[in-house]
Amino acid sequence: MISTLFALNVLSALVCGAPPRCEPEDHRLGRCRPAAEDKRTCTDMVLGYCEDMPYKKITFPNLLDHRGRHEAETGAEYLLLSVVHSLLRGECSPDIRMLGCSVLAPRCQDGRALKPCRSTCEAVRRGCEHAFEGIDMAWPYFLDCDRFFGSEEEGCYDPLETLRAQQEVAVAEISPGGPSTVIQFTYQSNAQMFNILKKTAAKCADISRTYSIGRSVEGKDLLVIEFSNNPGQHDILEPEMKFVGNMHGNEVLGRQLLIYLAQYLCSEYQLGNERIQTLINTTRIHILPSMNPDGYEVAAAEGPVYNGWISGRGNAQSIDLNRNFPDLTSILYGRRRNKYYRTDHIPIPDSYWFGKVAPETYAVMKWVRSIPFVQSASLHGGELVVSYPFDLSKHPQEAKMLSPTPDEQVFRQMARTYVDNHPTMGDRDTERCGASFISKGGIINGALWYSFAGGMSDFNYLHTNCFEITVELGCDKFPTEEELYPEWKRNKESLLSFMESVHRGIKGIVKDVNGNGIKGTRISVKGIRHDITTAEDGDYWRLLNPGIHILTASAPGYARVMKKVHLPRHMKKAGRVDFVLRKLERAAPADIYSFPSVDTYDRFDPYNQFERYTLSELGENGEERQGKPWWWNYFIHSGVAAPTWLLKNY
Repeated sequence: MISTLFALNVLSALVCGAPPRCEPEDHRLGRCRPAAEDKRTCTDMVLGYCEDMPYKKITFPNLLDHRGRHEAETGAEYLLLSVVHSLLRGECSPDIRMLGCSVLAPRCQDGRALKPCRSTCEAVRRGCEHAFEGIDMAWPYFLDCDRFFGSEEEGCYDPLETLRAQQEVAVAEISPGGPSTVIQFTYQSNAQMFNILKKTAAKCADISRTYSIGRSVEGKDLLVIEFSNNPGQHDILEPEMKFVGNMHGNEVLGRQLLIYLAQYLCSEYQLGNERIQTLINTTRIHILPSMNPDGYEVAAAEGPVYNGWISGRGNAQSIDLNRNFPDLTSILYGRRRNKYYRTDHIPIPDSYWFGKVAPETYAVMKWVRSIPFVQSASLHGGELVVSYPFDLSKHPQEAKMLSPTPDEQVFRQMARTYVDNHPTMGDRDTERCGASFISKGGIINGALWYSFAGGMSDFNYLHTNCFEITVELGCDKFPTEEELYPEWKRNKESLLSFMESVHRGIKGIVKDVNGNGIKGTRISVKGIRHDITTAEDGDYWRLLNPGIHILTASAPGYARVMKKVHLPRHMKKAGRVDFVLRKLERAAPADIYSFPSVDTYDRFDPYNQFERYTLSELGENGEERQGKPWWWNYFIHSGVAAPTWLLKNY
């Protein structure tokens, strides 16, 4: 009996003293280590996704304490390696997979597991972590460079050495002149577009970020990617410009070009392209590839073969977004008989809010009111021409009538900038797409082409400081994938030159005698009945063509100041014209240029009917509800234990 009790005590001690089984969550939190007494055995490479590793003998238990092939292959770690190429759309492939294989199927040498080098892991993490951030995925715990990788002093090995040598040879053959930007010229779903934009912003985090300006009818983000040397901040005297694509869901080329442009700007900046570095370091660029992601999905379901002119044009409410903005042009035309009528910063009438306002329209209106944009281009399809405001005819009975803005010559120059850098928009070929605009040089006043009310370009000009043109990219609204690369080559220089053209005209700061910026100061140009106003810190930008101009700066409570400036024809950057305003001792009379109105400029959505478009979905306790990311389905439907270690902030 005593001997039996003794045996049981010994057995109990052995069991209690055995190291606990290490689960993935324990590994992630660093609670356990593989038992020192585990006997490792060498075996042939048995994991299918690791067969291209530069060695043939591996060990079990592996570095994650998997005892054998079955345990390794049924884990979430191995599943991740099998789908990581698809999740990251080929980025960092096969680097991530091979790095993971070096942990799941470690190299066997002299009967022991040889650790991969920590320096290799750190290099891969620096180059690829942005790809995981782009899809809202945490860096995998089993690629922790400190826990599962060793130092050179420990006798580690580089699992990617052979791969690197092969890649260097391949790059030398493809690009003998050095590294270059690589873009995949294919169509993307909305989810893929979001991933590309987020990964691009994460890759170039020092000069880029993404942000949402609102949501579509069906809840998709209207995602913008920004490029600047100070992303997220307005820098004094740095002009801001924007591109908007896919306003009509079935006009898809602009959407693709803007996705490619974002990748190009990021890559070329990092490769040291001086032109791109100068552009981004001196300009704040905002790119909205898809204003109508719901309509795009409808059009994409038909595909380029169908190429419908109607399917997917409107949003999910069947609203044409380019007819849904406030019709400020009609208000302007109704005031023309008044001696002091203005063509700028016209308030949105209250009556507009009683109509049907699309959430996409609402989001763009809030966006352009919140950022001091200087110029913009909206990319469309169906013709090959650039049009400019006004889009609504000045005579209600004339559907095609030249209806110029006070800035007709500035708009024509903006349009010419795009056309003159495009290989076919302005040529004389009578057989080409857009041949009907040959006599006009590839540009046309919008109302002279065809008249419509509620357009985005007219709204930009009449409600804000922003000058916007409309670029029709071609007769095929939904070209085949084979046409995407040729179209990128045709439009790349036009897109770059248009961004650079924001640096013309004049810029400056309006201050009081104490050096404080004066927000809302009007900058007037003699002979052009359209003012712009200063931003929060008193800085302004005024697009002007070369010539002699007389400028006036005026603000309530301050004496006006007038200056005469000369802009040379070959000037390559905006001229600097600052103003210092002196306070008046007594109040000045009402501004004769102000048109009396019951509406005020600051009145936006006065009845809060549409604010719900911008509210985040909240949980029971008021916190923002965080849904599982789209890739979560890869794992929960596979039968493996849910890899919560891939969720950020879990």
